[in-house]
Amino acid sequence: MKLKNYIITSIVLLTTFCAFAQNDMQKKADNLFNNFAFVQASNAYHDLINEGINTNYATRQLADSYAYMRNPDSAVVYYQKAVNQNSVPIEYYYNYSQALRGVKNYEASRKWMKQFKDAGGDIKEQLFLKDADFLNSIFNAKKQYFLKDIKFNSKFSDFGAYEHDGKIYFTSSRDKGDLKKHINGWDEEPFLNIYAIDKNGNDSIVTSKSRLKGKVNSVYHDGPLTITKDGKTMYFSRTDFIKNVLGRNGEGISNLKIYKASLVDGKWKNIKELPFNSNHFSNGHPALSADETKLYFASDRSGGKGGSDIYYVDINNGNYGKPQNLGSIVNTNKNERFPFINSEGALFFSSDGHPGLGLLDIYGTVSDKNDNILSVINLGTPVNSSKDDFSFFMSEDGLSGYFASNRKGGIGSDDIYAYDRIPQLNLNGTVYDSIENNPIDNASVVLLDSNNKVIAKLTTNAKGQYSINLNRDENYSVEVSKDDYINYTNSISSKSIDKNIKSITTDISMSPNAKEMEMKEVVEESITLSPIYYNYNSSKIINENIKVLDDILNTMKNLYPTMTIKIESYSDSRGSEEYNLKLSNKRANAAYNYLINNGISPNRIIENNGFGEENLINNCNNNSNCTEAEHKLNRRTQFVIVKMK
Repeated sequence: MKLKNYIITSIVLLTTFCAFAQNDMQKKADNLFNNFAFVQASNAYHDLINEGINTNYATRQLADSYAYMRNPDSAVVYYQKAVNQNSVPIEYYYNYSQALRGVKNYEASRKWMKQFKDAGGDIKEQLFLKDADFLNSIFNAKKQYFLKDIKFNSKFSDFGAYEHDGKIYFTSSRDKGDLKKHINGWDEEPFLNIYAIDKNGNDSIVTSKSRLKGKVNSVYHDGPLTITKDGKTMYFSRTDFIKNVLGRNGEGISNLKIYKASLVDGKWKNIKELPFNSNHFSNGHPALSADETKLYFASDRSGGKGGSDIYYVDINNGNYGKPQNLGSIVNTNKNERFPFINSEGALFFSSDGHPGLGLLDIYGTVSDKNDNILSVINLGTPVNSSKDDFSFFMSEDGLSGYFASNRKGGIGSDDIYAYDRIPQLNLNGTVYDSIENNPIDNASVVLLDSNNKVIAKLTTNAKGQYSINLNRDENYSVEVSKDDYINYTNSISSKSIDKNIKSITTDISMSPNAKEMEMKEVVEESITLSPIYYNYNSSKIINENIKVLDDILNTMKNLYPTMTIKIESYSDSRGSEEYNLKLSNKRANAAYNYLINNGISPNRIIENNGFGEENLINNCNNNSNCTEAEHKLNRRTQFVIVKMK
């Protein structure tokens, strides 16, 4: 895949190549290998093996060549031969293990990973001891991501898809250009350019005219990129090349650097190198934080955890701070690459150092309220595969995006994949004392599935708050306990909730312990009735409300046949107050009529009122810019229990 010669590894641009000794086949092969011309090197090592010249060494080098070309199917064949050699360096046990993961032979991979550790290799035991459990959890997890077709992939490498202002930007090696020198020796594909197409246009048509306008694209590697929200500044990766000068280090290697460009009259110009670059290491894959105060990137600079790591610099009025390593929760002694920060501030990246399905996998991070990263989570299938998966992007609403992969079934060496995402639903609320109305801290909250299997356990914070993620379209129950309080149990359903709604709030009232003769009554008072919601400018009972109303009917008819309630209906803030009051009364009447028509006596509904746009449950007033899903939470009818019996 194209990242094999592009990502945070040094790039040598092959011009005229002469073997130091024309008749010395091994020296020729090694020279090709050391200059990263792995396609030609693999052919040369095959020739050595066929001629019987230093075959053990040639076999190991051939295996490494295929690994660098991200071809585990071929690499595994020659690593298997290598590990059976006498006195083979132990890193070949590790390399073989990784290649086996690339062909989904996880059992054999664990065996060779253990052999690497037993031989003195630096590896965490959990990477192989708990690997079977990890894989089982990944393959059995409920899917959040669903792939869809992309029409603009080519037979070459395509990756780094990024949306901004109605356009899709991506990096591709599809255009060979006019000169043969534009072919890259690593994989013998053309060098990378950045392209831009209309998101809603004919995305199957990509020509040389789709290449980014301006000075960003050069004769060497360019991309991927990130753009500021105002659309005026671009940060992008490029081979060390500016003002028509190719930079090299002391070994003749041209590293990767990060540049920025300005949009002038529809073209990207004023290319400037960022000050924290160096000729002695690579920086690449820039990504802006949601508030644009930090620029994240990957680098193989010295002082890191190993391989390439994720770093960031602070941005302050056009000045850039000192690069900061993200630390060992994210970075490993292998390679972390392609950072991306979504609109909620979560970091996504690719790595071959964390437990994964094979080669590079894509990971997300979990942070606390102070943005400290607490853990790393593998995104699972179908985002990840046994091959390389990288360059993750998520849209502003978190419901769609792109990534790239060289998995089987694509049409090029790397292909862009689009996804739709159904995010988990967040259940949150406050546990409070039903008498004093004070929050209850350190209360135990347990979430159980429909089979009474414990899914999650946590305790409320000092403000009595809790937060749990739910899978959608499932039924749960919540159990809350605290010394000196009656245990609380209630059912929670995540079914029929619009995917645009990302969280629901359920406050829990806990009653202090009472005399045993009063206990039943106190427990009953913890029962709550769920609200129903309406479409915009409508009072019609929609299908998703029928189950809720039928549950209320069952509660009132069968569980508490003398219960009395009152109905309170509301609107969102849009429209006039007078109109919203009328609309909310229509909604109250619709709910009232449903209950009455299905057998509830009218004298059990003691009030039935609409309150217009009063009591908004969020900040979606006339001065806010809320989503339709957020407005919908205010278009509700609530059923308030007046008397249990």
